[in-house]
Amino acid sequence: MMKNFFILLTFVASIANAQFSVKGTMTPPEKSDWVVLYKIEGAKQKFIGNSTIKFEDVDLGGNTQKVGRFELKLPNDAKKGVYRVTYRNTGAGFIDFFFNNENIEFVFNPQFPEESIVFTRSRENKVYREYLDALALTQRSIDSLQVAYLKDDAKSTKKAYKKAFKAQEEVQEIYEGKSEGMLVNTFIKASEATNSDSVFDDTQEYLNHVVNSFFENVDFSNQTLYNSPFIVDKVTNYVFYLNIAESQTLQQKLYKESIAKIMKTIKDNKVKKEILEYLITRFTNQRNSEIVDGVFAEYYDKLPSDLQDAEFKTKKLGELSVSVGRIAPDFSWKEVDGKEFTLSTLNDGENYLMIFWSTQCSHCVKEIPSVYEFMKDHESTSVIAFAIEENDLDFNSWAKNKLYNWHNVLGTHPTYKFDNEVVKKYRIDATPTYFILDKDKKILAVPNTIEDVKEYFDKGNEAEK
Repeated sequence: MMKNFFILLTFVASIANAQFSVKGTMTPPEKSDWVVLYKIEGAKQKFIGNSTIKFEDVDLGGNTQKVGRFELKLPNDAKKGVYRVTYRNTGAGFIDFFFNNENIEFVFNPQFPEESIVFTRSRENKVYREYLDALALTQRSIDSLQVAYLKDDAKSTKKAYKKAFKAQEEVQEIYEGKSEGMLVNTFIKASEATNSDSVFDDTQEYLNHVVNSFFENVDFSNQTLYNSPFIVDKVTNYVFYLNIAESQTLQQKLYKESIAKIMKTIKDNKVKKEILEYLITRFTNQRNSEIVDGVFAEYYDKLPSDLQDAEFKTKKLGELSVSVGRIAPDFSWKEVDGKEFTLSTLNDGENYLMIFWSTQCSHCVKEIPSVYEFMKDHESTSVIAFAIEENDLDFNSWAKNKLYNWHNVLGTHPTYKFDNEVVKKYRIDATPTYFILDKDKKILAVPNTIEDVKEYFDKGNEAEK
C-alpha cells in the first residue's frame, strides 16, 4: 500500500513539474550565442526566459555543416498564444510561433527567418504554415489573372479568375475545418482573403476594393489577435506598404487617410492606444513630425485620460525636436576670422545646408570636399559646417584653406566631443549628418547620404518653403 502511495506521489510530482520545450536549429548559425524568449501581449513583448546557442558540426550528405541549436523551456501552466524567439538586438532577428500546450521544434536560416522556417514538431504551427503557403499560391494566381484582364479583357481570363477564386474559397474552407478547436483557427479566419468574386474592369475600382476591404475579416476586439503580432502587422502593411505615393505631399495625405480609417475601425480604446503608440513610434523614427503632431492632436489626446501616457508623449515630441517641419535649435558661434554669428539671425541664404562632420571621420574627409564642389552650383544656399572635434588643430586648416566661403563652426567638449551642447541638441550620434533649412531656419529635409543631398538640390528644391 505504501509503495503504491509513493508511486502515485512521484507521478503527481512529475506532472506538476512538467515543462514544454521549444527547440530551434539555425543553419547557418548566428555569430551571437544567445536567444531570448518573449510572449507577445498587444504591441509589447513580455520577457519569459533566455538560453544559449550551442554550435555543432553535422554531416549532411558527406558535407560538414555547422549549425546552432538552442532549447527553451515553458512551464506546464504557460499561457497559450504567440511567442517570439529573438536572436539579434536589431533588425529582423526573430521567429514567431504559436504555443498551445505542445512541444515545438523548428529549423531556419537566421538571415531569412520568415522565408526559411520549417516546423518539424508542432501541429498548430505546421497547419498554419501549410495554410499560409496554400493561400499565397492561390492569391498569386488571382492577382496575375486580375492584372492580365486589365491589360486584355479576354473571356478566358474572366473564366479562369472565377476558377481561381473558387479554389481559394476551397482552401479557406479546408483549413478552417482542419484547424477547428486549435489556436490557429482564429488567425486562419482573420487571414481570409477579401478578393471580389468577379474580376474588375477598371484599375482604380480594383485598387479601391483592395484598400477598402483590407480589414474586413479583422476583429480588433479579439483578445487572441490582440495578443499577437497579427494586428500590428496588418496595420503596418496598410499604412506603410499599401498606401504608397511618389510625391511627399500625397504620401502625407495617404498616411493621414489610412490612420483615420484604422481609428474609425477600432472601437476598443485600449487597442486604439496600443496602435497609436506603435504608429507614433514608427513615424517618430522617420522624423515625420507632421504626422506625429496630427496623431497626437486628432486621436491620442482624445483618448480617456487614464489611457494617455504623458511621459510617452513628452519623450516622442522631444525626439522630434530636430525633425522636418520644426525650427532648427538655435546656437551661436565664432568663426576663425573672429566674426560672430547666431543661426536664428543668419540671413545670407535663401536656404541653408547644415553639416555635422569631423576631421577625424574618414567618411567625412572623403565626402565634404565633394559637397563643397557640388554646392558651388547652388549659390543661394548658405552652408554651415559644424565640426565635432577634440581640439582645433585640423579644424583651422580645413576652415581656412579648404572650406572658405562656408560658415565653419567648431564644436568641442572637455571630456567627450559628442557631449557638446549643440551636438546633443541636434541628437547627433554619427557623422556626417545633414539638415536642409529654409530662410526662417525651418527644417525642410534630413538627407541620409550625400546622394540624398545632391538629389534634393538637383530637383530644384533649394527655394522650397
